[in-house]
Formats: sequence, structure tokens, C-alpha cells
Amino acid sequence: MSTPPIQWYPGHIAKAEKALKEQLKRVDVVLEVRDSRIPLSAYHPQIPEWVGTKAKLLVLNRLDMVDAGVRELWRNWFRSKGEIPYFTDAQHGKGIRELLQATQNAGMEMNQRRLDRDMLPRPVRAVVIGFPNVGKSALINRLLGKRVVDSARRPGVTRQLRWIRISEAIELLDAPGVIPAKLNDQAAAIKLAICDDIGEAAYDWQRIAIALIEIIQDLDYGAALQSRYHLDPLLGTGDDYLLAVAEARYQGDSERAARQILNDFRKGILGAIPLELPPFE
Repeated sequence: MSTPPIQWYPGHIAKAEKALKEQLKRVDVVLEVRDSRIPLSAYHPQIPEWVGTKAKLLVLNRLDMVDAGVRELWRNWFRSKGEIPYFTDAQHGKGIRELLQATQNAGMEMNQRRLDRDMLPRPVRAVVIGFPNVGKSALINRLLGKRVVDSARRPGVTRQLRWIRISEAIELLDAPGVIPAKLNDQAAAIKLAICDDIGEAAYDWQRIAIALIEIIQDLDYGAALQSRYHLDPLLGTGDDYLLAVAEARYQGDSERAARQILNDFRKGILGAIPLELPPFE
């Protein structure tokens, strides 16, 4: 079954991007946050252009949503590309200390250049950027050690860009989530929708749930479906499985079944399930 394009409404995106690019001129280190379940699909194609030659740290948040073996696969894959991923669980504060230290280390070169020009050192200026719902707000709060920003489902419209002092060594730019005005890779868009990482968007819940079921089947995580819904994960297509869950639990209401399956996945009730693995090359 083909899935129609995911649609979102980029009314405020251009304004948010303009403000972000202006502030990026003052940034030393960029913390790019992606969802650890979809490290490739959660990649924003304009980030390399925005970052330029600045230091960048790749943060794969929601480490609790994938198991240790999958994390190691991604760690090795990214390292083969010359990048070190920092796995975090912002909700529970895991990986924050290492990320703070890496941020501070990344800014040391900037201060060394200042010293070489007979200028005084200053706090490292960092920014957290990524898609709307990948956990940036929770990460910022953990970095600060207190709740100062609220999560937001709508990209680019919930708060003004502002600088927050983390410590004597680091200042953090609190930036809204940004999404591409157009995402041509619909396979990536579907995974972003499954993970609820694109904020407010228009999509067919049933078709997105079917896509999730089929990914779970393809990656051999069917036991998670069996455990939760007590139905054979190989009884047919994703469409067949959704209809079976609807008949067994919701008097044939496929919409309710779809929402339940997606919410179960998003809350981790189905267990630690990645939606993509490193590509073979």
C-alpha cells in the first residue's frame, strides 16, 4: 500500500530559519539533535550549510528507545564517517555530563584563538538545533540543570531566540525546532511521523501505523507486536495486522487501532525498537 505524502504547514519556518541563521553567526558550537530511532531520517538537510566550519556535535537522543547493540552499530557507523555520536536520554539525564564536557572541549579552540590575538577568553556559545519533537527542550533543561524551556509541538513559533548561561564556561542559545520547508524523501517523512518528530502535520494515522507495522516486521521485531497485541506478527501485511488489531480490540475501528499502535510505539510500550539500521556500504 502506497503512503501519500506527509503534509505540514511551513508558515513560520522561513521566519524561524532567518532568525536562527542570524544568531548562528555568534555561535561557536552546534549541538545537532536527532532521534536515535531514526538517525538518518532525522537529519535536517540544511544543517551543513548553516554550520559551515563551526564545531558540531551529533546528539542521538532517546537512547532508551534502542538497545545497546543497535547503539553500538550506529556508533561505529558514524565513526566510520568521521563523526562521534553522543547518545543521550534527556528525560532521565543520561549522557548529559559527557555532552557538556564535549561542548566545552569543542570551544577550547575558539578561546585559544582569542588568546593568540591577545583577547580575553569568553564562555563558549552553543546552540541546540533539530526537528521539533526530538527532545531538544528536555536536553536544554538537563544541560542547565533546571526547567527553563517548555517543549513545543509547533516548529518555529513558540519562543524567541535567547541566550541562557549554563555555567561560567558555556552559554546556550535556546532555538525553536526547525523543519525543511519541503521534505522530498517521503520514506524519511513517514518515519518522522511515526516517531512524532515533525510537530503538527497532516497525515493518515492508519497508513502511518501500517508503515510502522511493516517496518517492525521487516526488521524482525515482530515479537514486540505479539507480546502487546497477542496476534501473530506474520499473519499478513501491515494492513492485515492493523485490521486484526481493530477487530480484536476496537470493534473493527481501524482509526482507534492505528492511534493506539502509534502511541504504544512512541511511549516505548512496544519496547526498544529502531526504525532504521546503518546502511550496508
